Amino acid sequence: MQLDLIRRLSVEADTKVVLCVLDGLGGLPGPRGRTELEEARSDQLDRLAEEGAIGLTIPVGHGITPGSGPGHLALFGYDPLEYDIGRGVLEATGIDFPLGPDDVAARGNLCTVDTEGRITDRRAGRVATEVTAEVAKRLSTIALPGVEVFVEPVREHRFVLVLRGEGLSPALTETDPQREGVAPLACEATAPEGERTAALVNEFASRARELLADREQANAVTLRGWAKRPELPQMPDLWKLRAAAVTVYPMYRGLARLVGMEALRGGDSIEGQIAIVREHWDRFDFFFIHHKGTDAAGEDGDFRRKSRAIDEFDAALAGLLDLKPNVLVVTGDHSTPATMAAHSWHPVPLLMYGDHVRIDDSHHFSETECARGGLGTIPAKDVLPLAFAHAGRLAKYGA
Repeated sequence: MQLDLIRRLSVEADTKVVLCVLDGLGGLPGPRGRTELEEARSDQLDRLAEEGAIGLTIPVGHGITPGSGPGHLALFGYDPLEYDIGRGVLEATGIDFPLGPDDVAARGNLCTVDTEGRITDRRAGRVATEVTAEVAKRLSTIALPGVEVFVEPVREHRFVLVLRGEGLSPALTETDPQREGVAPLACEATAPEGERTAALVNEFASRARELLADREQANAVTLRGWAKRPELPQMPDLWKLRAAAVTVYPMYRGLARLVGMEALRGGDSIEGQIAIVREHWDRFDFFFIHHKGTDAAGEDGDFRRKSRAIDEFDAALAGLLDLKPNVLVVTGDHSTPATMAAHSWHPVPLLMYGDHVRIDDSHHFSETECARGGLGTIPAKDVLPLAFAHAGRLAKYGA
């Protein structure tokens, strides 16, 4: 219903909107009783909080811990409970893998297991992409009956597994137990049509363990996010605009493409990403910028590094403000408190700055102040409609 209404009310306008997503932005108090965001030297963000409005978002629902896919889909205006996209499709699309109608894709992690088969490092020390590429070549030699097998490196320890053949189903459980000290899980079917595919997946995982047995690190795999390519309403049609994404990690590039954004290449740092935005400023009406460092540090349980990642974004923000966007949104797709070293269900800080923003009484961009900010606590799927309304891109509803 929301997207049908958006399609009816959206209007073209000569305005620019920028959405900056600091992945896993939300946090919890650390050693000194303050969150990572509160510890950061975020002078620019604090100034924007004073001159704009702040609040909190709920990515999926109260108490629901979101993955990155649902968290971003919500920020793009899609109800993540209605549009469920598996991580495998996002990763595959992000590396330009041509998914076919009979393909089932999964996001893979290289992990390290001990001699008993128990996981000692879920991410294999975040090995270099070059290492994963060599391992992927070895895994690509695995043959499974009745299907084609594709194993493609993504970034660091991540890879994509694609099974191609008739009768395959994504109705499968994940093999990543999401913790260390236990063995990878067996893949199980969640519906009868997934039984054959589950057996193929378990055979692949077993063969992978045999092939990698000579390695001390990155000697096993886990698989999650099973999916086939979905059909989604496209942002340019819904909003009557030209949309672009500037991301470093392939998964987010893939998600942006699936909703109709043009994925711009280049920029391996936040400064480089903003330089890409500047280069293409006149070509697009909407820019999505993704900053991964906050989430990576949070998942590693590194409180100080997550705070520094916020500092890095804040220091680069002046280059974006120089472009004078009509509306600038800064938020996260979910919370990743370093004290939990994992995604969490906690509401996510939200900042909106620009045209027609009703300024609230905020002075700092922090979880504490966002909880009482003028934007309130809203579903993440309402962020983009709110931003485009401020940019004059939504007409009145009704007489």
